[in-house]
Amino acid sequence: MILNTYLCHPKLFFLSTIASLLKGEIGYISEESLDEIPLKLLEMGCLPGAEVQLIQLAPLKDPIYINVNGSHLAIRKETAAIIKIIKAH
Repeated sequence: MILNTYLCHPKLFFLSTIASLLKGEIGYISEESLDEIPLKLLEMGCLPGAEVQLIQLAPLKDPIYINVNGSHLAIRKETAAIIKIIKAH
């Protein structure tokens, strides 16, 4: 739903990265980052359109713990910084 709205009204949304999410915030993986997402994460469900929520940060802010379409993953902040997401204003 949010992706369809993004395609019709892109000025209502902005691109960000998973690394910039605050705890509890939700975003949707953007098509623009498809070529940059590591194959291992693609196989685990980090596909364009997937809902991503930041669950928790490690004490030193790396790695980060995310929920991707119901699956919980821990990824490095460096990797999270290259995965673009769509967030609503």
